[in-house]
Amino acid sequence: MSSPLRFGVNMFLTDSKQAWIEKCRRAEDSGFDVLGVADHLGFLAPLPAMLLAAQVTERVLVNSFVLNVPFYNPTLLAREVATVDLLTDGRLELGLGAGYVKSEFDTAAIDFPGPGRRVEQVAEFARTLRATFADPEYRPRPARAGGPPLLIGGWGERMLAVAARYADVVAFTAGRTTVDGSLLMGTPEELDQRVARVRELLGERAESTEFNILIQQFAAPHQRAALLDRLTPNLPDGTHERAEEIPALLIGTPEQMADQLRERHKRYGINYFTVLEPNMDAMARVIELLR
Repeated sequence: MSSPLRFGVNMFLTDSKQAWIEKCRRAEDSGFDVLGVADHLGFLAPLPAMLLAAQVTERVLVNSFVLNVPFYNPTLLAREVATVDLLTDGRLELGLGAGYVKSEFDTAAIDFPGPGRRVEQVAEFARTLRATFADPEYRPRPARAGGPPLLIGGWGERMLAVAARYADVVAFTAGRTTVDGSLLMGTPEELDQRVARVRELLGERAESTEFNILIQQFAAPHQRAALLDRLTPNLPDGTHERAEEIPALLIGTPEQMADQLRERHKRYGINYFTVLEPNMDAMARVIELLR
C-alpha cells in the first residue's frame, strides 16, 4: 500500500490538566498526526485522556496505543468507544493489544491467561466491536459508519493473523515482549518475514491496510555506544555493528534518522511511525525533514 507517511506519539503521564493540554498542543504543533495514550497501570486512563486531547487540539487523531484487552468487557467497551468517537467528531483510532505485563493483572486481581487465550480475546473484541457498530439500531452511534478504525499490535504469528483479519492498521511491535515488560528486539530479517506473512494473510485487503511500527529508542551519534551498552540484553546477537538497521531503533543525526525511516518505508511498506513520549521533541525535527 502506498500511503502518506503518518507519525504518532505515545504519551503516558501528566502532573496537571494544563500540563496535559500543553503537551497535546505541542505534539500537534510539532507535526504529529496521532496522539496515543498507553494503557498501563500507573499511567493515565486512556479514554478520558484521549477525549481531552481531542478537545484541546484541532486536527490530530487520538488513539489508544494499545488497550489491554483482557482488562475490559467488550459490550461495555463498545459503548465507551462509540461515545469517544462521537464526541471527538470521528477523530478516534482504536488500538487493541493482548496485554503482557503479568504484574498489572495481579495488581488488578484479574486472571492472567496464557498467550493463546489473550490473543483469542483480542479477536473476540474485534469481532464484537465490528458487529456492534454495524448494527444500525445500536446506540450511541459512533461518528463514522462502522465505528473507528482498528489498530491491532503484535509480533507473534497468532496475533498478527488476528490483525490481518480485523485491523485497519497492523502495528508491528518490532520485537517480542516478556511477561515482565522487557522487549527482545527483532532483526530486520525477522520483520521482513512478518511483513511478508501479513501481506499473504491480508489478501485483497493488503492495499487498504496500513502498517505501523513503534520506535522504542533514539540516540544521537555521540549517544550510540551508551545506548547499545544499555540495550545489550534486548538486542539480537551480532547486531551491534548494524544497530541502525534494527527496526525498533533510530540512531544518528536527524538527517540520518529521516533516511532510516525512508528506507523502512521502502523496504517494509510501513508508513505510520509511532514514538514514545520522551522522544517527541527529537522526532519533531525528523518529521520536519520528511515533510
